[in-house]
Amino acid sequence: MGSHRSGISAAIAAFFLWGVLPLFWKQLSFLSPGSIVAQRTLWSLVFLLAIAVCRREFSAIRRGFESWKSAVWHLLSGTLLASNWLLYVWATLNGRILEGALGYYLNPFFNMLFGVLWFGERHNPLQLCAIGLALAGVAIQIPAAGGLPWVALTLALTFSLYAVVKKRAPLESRHGLTVETLLLSPIALLWLMTASQGPSEAFGGSWPHGWLVIATGLATTLPLVCFGHAARSIPLTTLGILQFIGPSIQFFIGWRFYGEPMTAARLSSFALIWLAIGIYAADSVLRARSRAD
Repeated sequence: MGSHRSGISAAIAAFFLWGVLPLFWKQLSFLSPGSIVAQRTLWSLVFLLAIAVCRREFSAIRRGFESWKSAVWHLLSGTLLASNWLLYVWATLNGRILEGALGYYLNPFFNMLFGVLWFGERHNPLQLCAIGLALAGVAIQIPAAGGLPWVALTLALTFSLYAVVKKRAPLESRHGLTVETLLLSPIALLWLMTASQGPSEAFGGSWPHGWLVIATGLATTLPLVCFGHAARSIPLTTLGILQFIGPSIQFFIGWRFYGEPMTAARLSSFALIWLAIGIYAADSVLRARSRAD
């Protein structure tokens, strides 16, 4: 029971932190989105290596480099994750937090769709209804936006593909993330060297800005560590329902804190997404109860 409670607490903490992160990324507007992601990659690596040292996990991390296939899988997953980070930060800094929230609402439904396409998973009528409602919610935004809501769709697509690749990669989540950041760190360093006119500019030109830059590593690794503990401690059904905490907070922040427009089409779109989430959550609870019986 103690493990279950700590897992619930860790999941809530992870999704809450992911939800409020737009407030943090807004404070880094003195950097370009590319520089923020580069700093995030490098400082995440620092924190992840510190965890590896404390837990003596270097033998597990070395397994990610034992073959070229293993390295390629982790490079691919790292590239997808960095692409997702880059677009998410760009959307946050450019007044598109609501569209980013839509992307993370859609992510579970993309996961379900990819489960059918690549892993032979089957869905019951309620799940298919939820997927249909989520896609209808996206369709509603097309006329209002003058085209596809590409930010939301790309965020959902890259993160869902990241999950697919992670299922194929040989290492568990945190070890894999360490290998991914190791592989991406030369690119991040090269970016900072070419995009900045020296260390002062790379760190924002002041001590407060410098500490914010360093904190990008903590902002990345802390929710991931909480999520990792939750995934080992509570049922995936529970985890799947709790994950909607994050985009719900993002939705509120974009709408109320930064005054992003809430049009009738956008509200209708989110209403369909929330209905899909309710059906998805109800189905997950029913299936969990049937297994327990």
